Amino acid sequence: MQQANWVPAGTDLEQPNAARVYDYYLGGSHNFEVDREMARKAIAFWPELPAIMRSNRAFLRRAVQHLAEQGITRFLDIGSGIPTFGPVHEVARAVHSESRVVYVDHDPIAVAHSRLLLKDDPQSVVVEADLRHVDDLLSRPEVAALLADGEPVALLLVSVLHFIVEEDDPYALVRQLRDALPPGSALVICHASLEGRPDQAGAHQDLYKRTPTPMTMRNREAISRFLEGFELLEPGLVYLPEWRPEDPESVGPHPERMTGLAAVGLLP
Repeated sequence: MQQANWVPAGTDLEQPNAARVYDYYLGGSHNFEVDREMARKAIAFWPELPAIMRSNRAFLRRAVQHLAEQGITRFLDIGSGIPTFGPVHEVARAVHSESRVVYVDHDPIAVAHSRLLLKDDPQSVVVEADLRHVDDLLSRPEVAALLADGEPVALLLVSVLHFIVEEDDPYALVRQLRDALPPGSALVICHASLEGRPDQAGAHQDLYKRTPTPMTMRNREAISRFLEGFELLEPGLVYLPEWRPEDPESVGPHPERMTGLAAVGLLP
């Protein structure tokens, strides 16, 4: 059977991958049966997971579209996974065809898939780097070039900071990234929270402790600290569906069930 053109040679089809599992939650096609099996087990434990992941991606799309409409044409997406199913470059270029995107992920499998997907796109590049090593990340030529001209950049930290443990001082990492941004730049953030569904969130956090990527869920006060130095756009730090919904009725009576807090801030 011919291998799909987004699958790198030598890919282990017997091991699930978090980025491909996420693609499955979104309803995408860039995943294998082993990823779908892992996702089904997680869904049996927490049936709302696909809805949460889709709400997360919908927030990302709304935020990118809004910033593009405000004139931002440069996007730095850290913890990007595989850019499928409404990725940043497609959303941004629907507004500005010249938009440039640097996708960053520390997972070599996600990076390999992404590079194959974007191999014919000169305005999108993929960098293998780790948010926990900001000096190295910022020194990469692709990242440095995006920041070099002083044009505003949208820094996307969507569902990545909850994978940074306290010992790695995530607040210092974000401050370092903030200080590297040109004036007029923006921060887009989404973070898993303990507040929305404590009945599920605690157990989910415990589940991730048994994986190579432990999850640290934080409360509203802790998440708001990441936004220091930025001027928050309305409606501030809110649950995922509440951030500028396309249809207000889509928020529903229990937005907290999406268990993620989201915000967009501008750098003066």
